[in-house]
Amino acid sequence: MSVLPRFISRAGLSHEQQPSLPVRVAGGCYGAGAWLHRALYARGLLQRRQLSCRVVSVGSLAVGGAGKTPTAAWLAARLRERGYTVVLASRGYGRTRKEPVTVVSDGRRLRSDPAHAGDEPLVLAAHAPGVPVLVGRDRARVGLRAVSVFDPDVLVLDDGFQHHRLQRDIEILTFDAELGLGNGHPLPAGPLREWPSALARADAVGVLDGSLAARDESLITRYAGRAQRYRAVRRPSGLRALAGGRVLPPDSLHGMKVGLLTGVARPESMTRTLSTLGATLVAKRFLPDHHRYRPSDLLGLADQAGVWITSEKDAVKILPSWLAGLDLRVLGIELEVDAPDALLDWLEVRLRGPRFRGSSERQSASARQQLAP
Repeated sequence: MSVLPRFISRAGLSHEQQPSLPVRVAGGCYGAGAWLHRALYARGLLQRRQLSCRVVSVGSLAVGGAGKTPTAAWLAARLRERGYTVVLASRGYGRTRKEPVTVVSDGRRLRSDPAHAGDEPLVLAAHAPGVPVLVGRDRARVGLRAVSVFDPDVLVLDDGFQHHRLQRDIEILTFDAELGLGNGHPLPAGPLREWPSALARADAVGVLDGSLAARDESLITRYAGRAQRYRAVRRPSGLRALAGGRVLPPDSLHGMKVGLLTGVARPESMTRTLSTLGATLVAKRFLPDHHRYRPSDLLGLADQAGVWITSEKDAVKILPSWLAGLDLRVLGIELEVDAPDALLDWLEVRLRGPRFRGSSERQSASARQQLAP
């Protein structure tokens, strides 16, 4: 089953599938609260922390499966290839131990586990080798630690659009093409964390895995018409046994009967991917997003299917010792950006330009004027 209500999907935009009036009222209250929170910082009534390095935020208006984490990892890795010193920062959803700041990776080796870090930061570290990864609920505090320990040119925030305590230089929004802006309502009436008018704060808008509905494109044009646009695709990159071994091509799944074990926000996306690769789904076990795995979650799977597939995000929380003969394989996903050099060239121009030019705040006198490369 999907973790999102039916009316949130693009297919559920008809009037009869819209949420009830009480739920819409609740969504209106949520949206008003999000607007007020943003406005208090934007108008200086709440203070934002400014770092000496440039800050690039990757976020989304929609919850679940919008491609924020793979985009943040891709940007960090590509900027590092261009000579920048980069650090990734994440909140670390799903972690059970709440240190203010945890160094997940120092860029050379992992220094944490899912209990301390959460699942997505470990995926960030895997997809951005050489880039330190830090987590903490207060991204301003994480940023200060990153500056003091690693002295980065650029701090990339994973899922940072609604975290206003830290001043950002560039705001990048990502959208899953199928979900888009859903029915246009904030939570719990729809999938949005803010009203669509928050699009006006975006410097760039990326669409993953297809094209948005005309209604969504109209909203982006209305509120973010000057934003840089790009497209990307999440492509299967390899298949490996969780217990270890060589990496096989994704098309090795063709003709196989498999089960799907996952705890991601939109498991139906993995279902479509397996179908595209020619696999036949004969069993499934869907768990909540950021689920903390236990050995009992794997019981009985081997009786339902000979081979099971899971995601990288799930795999970091499953120990090989739990498998007990279960053939569980991890499907890797890589982000492929259309015209990547054009996006990176645009980003570099913005990184070298005046700070905070997309906001009402004036450039800090102590800010760096030029980056290292």
